[in-house]
Amino acid sequence: MTIEIKDGGCSMVRVTDNGCGIPRDQIALAFLRHATSKIRSVEDLFTVSSLGFRGEALASIAAVAQVELISKTSDSLTGSRYQIEGGAERGLEEIGAPEGTTIIARNLFYNTPARKKFLKTPMTEGAHVAAVVEKIALSHPDISIRFIQNNQNKLYTSGNHNLKDLIYTVFGREITSNLLAVNAQEGDIQVSGFIGKPVIARSNRNYENYFINGRYIRSSVISKAIEEAYKPFMMQHKYPFTMLHFTIQQDTLDVNVHPTKMELRFSDGEAVYRAVVKAVADALAHKELIPEVSLAEKKEKEAADLAQRLSPRPEPFEVKRRESMNRAAQPAAQDKASSSASYARTPPPKPSYVNELMPEWLKVRKREQEAAANAMKDSNATQNTASTFSEKLQDINKTDSTSNKYIGDKQDQVPTLAEDQSNAPAPKEPEQLDLFDGKLLDPKARLRHKLIGQLFDTYWMVEYNEQLFIIDQHAAHEKVLYEKTIKTLKTRQYDTQMVEPPIILTLNMNEEVLLSRYMSYFTGMGFEIEPFGGREYAVRGVPANLFSIAQKELLIEMIDGLSDDISVHNPDIIYERVASMSCKAAVKGHHSLSAAEANELIDQLLQLDNPYACPHGRPTIISMTKYELEKKFKRIV
Repeated sequence: MTIEIKDGGCSMVRVTDNGCGIPRDQIALAFLRHATSKIRSVEDLFTVSSLGFRGEALASIAAVAQVELISKTSDSLTGSRYQIEGGAERGLEEIGAPEGTTIIARNLFYNTPARKKFLKTPMTEGAHVAAVVEKIALSHPDISIRFIQNNQNKLYTSGNHNLKDLIYTVFGREITSNLLAVNAQEGDIQVSGFIGKPVIARSNRNYENYFINGRYIRSSVISKAIEEAYKPFMMQHKYPFTMLHFTIQQDTLDVNVHPTKMELRFSDGEAVYRAVVKAVADALAHKELIPEVSLAEKKEKEAADLAQRLSPRPEPFEVKRRESMNRAAQPAAQDKASSSASYARTPPPKPSYVNELMPEWLKVRKREQEAAANAMKDSNATQNTASTFSEKLQDINKTDSTSNKYIGDKQDQVPTLAEDQSNAPAPKEPEQLDLFDGKLLDPKARLRHKLIGQLFDTYWMVEYNEQLFIIDQHAAHEKVLYEKTIKTLKTRQYDTQMVEPPIILTLNMNEEVLLSRYMSYFTGMGFEIEPFGGREYAVRGVPANLFSIAQKELLIEMIDGLSDDISVHNPDIIYERVASMSCKAAVKGHHSLSAAEANELIDQLLQLDNPYACPHGRPTIISMTKYELEKKFKRIV
């Protein structure tokens, strides 16, 4: 499929496919109001799964634009060309055309200037069209889609069924290198696709993408479920990257609740919520998600350095090449003699760019080759010049290896041009650890940890596998207490500690309703709460592990936090609210711990399901490579 627009779609929109085409006698019918080819009986209303227009869409477009349709079916010798402008037919004729359909809409709102003046700038309107095309491409990895804007290719997908390749094409390398696969089945709901690691979180929901039966939609149920699963891994007001495809039975959906079909209604929203939470949580579980930090300079300095590296600059080799070109224009015999004498006396100096990273090194080398090739075409001594240029390249490849090495390369010589692409390793870039890197918090790895010491009475430093790991003692202890509390609440392994005198809570009407609704859960967790007259309640007992932190303000805060949850019958939500109180008992920053206490804290982290983020989403551990440190101390240049 090819989509082409000009001036943001205001002057022209062309959509071309290679489908089955439209029969000649049905083309005019397609532009009638409320026309459709998908419903032949009442039962079809519940089984329509295509992504076509609503019935009035083509008629509405034809009423405000100059529309042309060209279509051909496989069993027709010729195609058909149909024109309609401002809702009035202009003609239907035979035309030579390939199999498929092309629709062209020109001069949008040409006959309704009052509507046209409310259009945005062509750049803005074009961005909206591009966003829609991207969603269509991501929803159908099996279809090759090309998007052309103002005669420039903006997007081209291969249609090879590979969703990860498609994500790379649309979102780039950084997103693609931080993906986790999702493939789950919960009842009649199937979920597949990819989710992003917390390190690529955004401050809005624009990267939360999900498709139901191939249609891009927005759903508060799915969005809340995704964010609920990410809650232990991500800070507040941060939102993950998701690219999830759902397959759900058509009769359990209502897709006609919104004019643009961007929203739909589930017959069992609770089942969808549970399925999404489980699929995303399972994908995140047991992954080592320690963010790796880089000791980078300020952004302004980085930009200046990058510009300096990329900018062309004169090289000794370029000077010698130009001299060679000038000599080539002289008589052949004189040129050959002078060239040989010159190279015998003065070998070409080593180019300074060989000390740079290979991508830039290759770029400079290619620029020199192209310049030499262009000059050789204009010279009468092309053969002599090419020979001289080849000799110089051979001399460069034979230069001393000590000045030609770059970081990460184990070769002793600069590779030849034929070997540049195959042998040149990519520069090492910071990335998140994953399972294949050797997990820090693993019983086997624990034996090789080297505890260095405490920094600022808050952070513990651990050396392991040529990396420096920095542990926030407060965030780590918070997570230990949180998961321990969750486990004891779910397994009923707790004791009730009596409070004397009791804690008196004064609740408003909404808080009373919440307490009454969830009272059975509170009682089951070890709380003893009873009416104390009026709107006051006495808390006479709390779970033993919360005794030291049970305070009036925290209890009321916990009750208020239950008011906006999606489910009133999910005890896990209650457990999480109670467990979040345990964070108040965690060791604080600027508190000196002994080495034995720090080792005990690390041992407890080993036993957690998700030790890499505190209950509030902040990281408990970050890492720094030996490479980054050596680069800062100029051991590596």
